[in-house]
Amino acid sequence: MRVYVIRVKWWYLFLVLLLAFLSLVPQVRTPLITTVTSRGRLIPIYSVKTSEKKVAFSFDATWGADLTDEILEILKEHNIVTTFFLAGYWVDKHPDYVVKIADAGHEVGNHSYSHPHMATLNEQGIAYELQKNEYVIQELTGQRTTLFRPPFGEYNNQVISTASALGYHTIQWSVDSLDWKNLNSSQIYERVMSQIKPGSIVLFHNAAPGTPGAIRRLIPDLIRQGYEIVPVSELLHKGDFYIDHAGTQHPGKGGS
Repeated sequence: MRVYVIRVKWWYLFLVLLLAFLSLVPQVRTPLITTVTSRGRLIPIYSVKTSEKKVAFSFDATWGADLTDEILEILKEHNIVTTFFLAGYWVDKHPDYVVKIADAGHEVGNHSYSHPHMATLNEQGIAYELQKNEYVIQELTGQRTTLFRPPFGEYNNQVISTASALGYHTIQWSVDSLDWKNLNSSQIYERVMSQIKPGSIVLFHNAAPGTPGAIRRLIPDLIRQGYEIVPVSELLHKGDFYIDHAGTQHPGKGGS
């Protein structure tokens, strides 16, 4: 019996291992956000600097769907299009509502797949959460998600930079309706009206009991004050922008 010994040059073995490693790295899109504060901290977009009376309504969907029809009907009555940030496990549980939201013309954002504490994950874990949810949403709606809202509002530099490399703007909010604390509709209404201003991004939840009644009052009152309610992506500045220390997105190049 003959034994054959194959000698492999070290550089060839290194090349094979390198290609194998690169095949495991997630496919990336063009990075969107490179702005860093003076302390080297990446900041999500909390609001937008604008002279126009535009604000964005956003709805996070992570539990329940019973009130979604009512919310969609109110938005339809006023011809309002907003942004819904959907968690992947919610998408799996309520695919019919995902389709309803998209068919009504609303923007669909990525709220991760399993709603974890993103800042505790490594780069591969963050990418997995975003890409898995993106896949299930796109399969149902045909929409490619480009906005990401971190669960619990938690983030760090790695969360934002990984999302950016995958083609996402990381979005927070400047007005928290606190509907998730089960405030009644009047309390939600008063809270939002007292804080809202041009460029605000408002956080609601699709399953909070007080939310339908609150937006039923908020929408006509804001319109009477001259506000236009738009999806988050329509509020954002395109092209060059920077994000200041407070999370306000400004047009042009700047920051420090």
